[in-house]
This record gives sequence, structure tokens and C-alpha cells, in this order.
Amino acid sequence: MADQIELASPPFDSVSSVRFSPTNPTHLLASSWDTVAWNLVCETAGTVRFYDVAANEQKAKFDHRAAVLACCFSDANHAYSGGLDTSVRELDLQTEKINHLGQHSDAISSMNFSRDQNTLITGSWDRTIRFWDPRASNPQQSSHDLPERVYNMDLVNHILVVAMASRLFHIYDIRKMDSPAQIRESMLKFMTRALACMPDGQGYATGSVEGRIAVEYFDPSPQAQEKKYAFKCHRQTIDDVDHVWPVNSLAFHPVYNTFASAGSDGTVSIWDHKSKKRLRQYPKYNAPVPSIAFNCDGTKLAVGVSYTWEEGEEGAKTAERPAIFVKNVGDEVKPKGWTGS
Repeated sequence: MADQIELASPPFDSVSSVRFSPTNPTHLLASSWDTVAWNLVCETAGTVRFYDVAANEQKAKFDHRAAVLACCFSDANHAYSGGLDTSVRELDLQTEKINHLGQHSDAISSMNFSRDQNTLITGSWDRTIRFWDPRASNPQQSSHDLPERVYNMDLVNHILVVAMASRLFHIYDIRKMDSPAQIRESMLKFMTRALACMPDGQGYATGSVEGRIAVEYFDPSPQAQEKKYAFKCHRQTIDDVDHVWPVNSLAFHPVYNTFASAGSDGTVSIWDHKSKKRLRQYPKYNAPVPSIAFNCDGTKLAVGVSYTWEEGEEGAKTAERPAIFVKNVGDEVKPKGWTGS
């Protein structure tokens, strides 16, 4: 595929998250399980790798003691990470120094940075979301209890969507965290695996382990709620047997408000949620796709490709080495009849 590159120096084990810089369209973070040398002994642990995708160069690597499940940028020179070791870390992308901001009491599953509030927001299996100010002498600013484990979070403007176990969703205004603005149950019958907010601030999409995507809107009015819907995807019939794969990741295009979905079937598709149509399915990758991300100007799509353990230990024996691809995207991500708005 001439429209994409494969990054040099990928992780050695499963990719958990790929995230582009909010300001630099060529800077990418990738978090992972990984092989790390501690005292000259290689152990399975975790890393965050920082890439310049234009130069196809790994600029920095941050070793962690356990798998990293989440990462995000704050600005051009700083990023954050969290994972199975429960520590919230600030990463200096220039000096490669790591600053420990604090801890959760269980694994950190998701994180977002609010540039408006200059605040890092972390979600954990300990059933809390926590707010951090990296500049403060005591970085943890607040902790908010939830009824279930946090699986995913996403942020648009001041609206934070939190996807939890038991198919629960809380929607918050981050300026008023004393209680959720809305409490919802997923439209999908199975566990939430993916979540992404629309860049226009109108709503969000979720994906489940059972090959379905739901499109929902924040406005609680009956007219807005009539527009929500769900559809089947990442499925295939082979020899009259229906195969269903998890939807692992969703990403909205920052300009066109269309979105991409990635599944354990190794495919990435582009959807126009307003016309309820698939615009493109890219050629299949040779392994599941656990994470995808558009860059800030919408010209590139990062695709993390690695084994996602659906086949257990047996599948791991024959799994391909992880890879990260960066696709150049074109008109296939535009809605039909796009005139700009």
C-alpha cells in the first residue's frame, strides 16, 4: 500500500494506544506492553514510544515497569502515561525524563488532557476519575467516585464521556464535577471496548466486543434522541458461519466529523454517521487493530496492529510482530457532497 508507511522501531509486544499531538501533525505516541531490559535482564513490561512520522524516526522511548494502557499529549513537549502499575507519569519528550505525579489504586485504563483547563484527567479500574495539575506541588486536584470500573473516556470541549463496566456511561461537564450531567446505559448489549466524541461536540460513538457501533447525541430532547442508532460491523460470513469481532477503537476526523473504526478482524473502515453509510474499508491488515488515531489536521491516520489475545496462548505462538502504520488519507474520509461548514 503506497499510501502508508510502516514505522521503524515498533513495540515488541501488543500496542495499547496510538495518539497524535494536538498541535503537530507528525508527532505520535504509542503505548504498549513491551520488552524492557532491567538490570540487563529482558522482562515483559511496557513502553511509550514517541515518533516523528514524517522522518519515520523514534525520537524517544520511556520504559515502564508494567504494561502501559493509556497515553496522551498535553503540548508539543510533554505527554502522560498510565497503566497496570497504577502510576500517573509525566513524560518530557525533549529530555526523556519521567516525573511521577501520583497513583491510582488499580490500573489506569484511560486518560485525556483538557487544554482549556490545563488539566490531566485519568480513569481507572479503581472506580475513580482523577484530575491532575502537573505544575502544582500536589498534582492531584480531585478524585471522583464512580459506580463501576472505567474502560474508556473521551473529551470534547468541556464534555467528558466515561464508559464503564456493566455498560454504564456518565457524561460530565468538567467545570462542575459534583455530579454527572447525564447517566446512560449503553445501547449495545455487550461490553464497551471503544469510545470517541464527535469534534463538533454533538455526541459520541461507542463500539462493543460484539461487532457493533452505536451513535449517540448529548442533547437529551426527544428530537435529538430519535437520531441515535446502532449498526453491525467487523463481521464476516465464512463457510456459512458468522464470525464476529470486537470493535477495538474509534476515531473521528477533526475536519469532516466522519469516523474510523478498527476491529480484531484486522480491518479499518470509514463511516459517515449522518448518512449512515460506510465510505471506505481499507485493505485488511495481517493482525487485529487495537488502536487508531487521526492527526490534528486530518491528513494522516495512525493504525496500531498487534495480537489482541482473542485466541489465547495458542494464537500468541503464531502472532505477527506488532507494527504501526501511518496512512495518508484523502477524499475517502469526506462525506458525500461535502461543501465545508
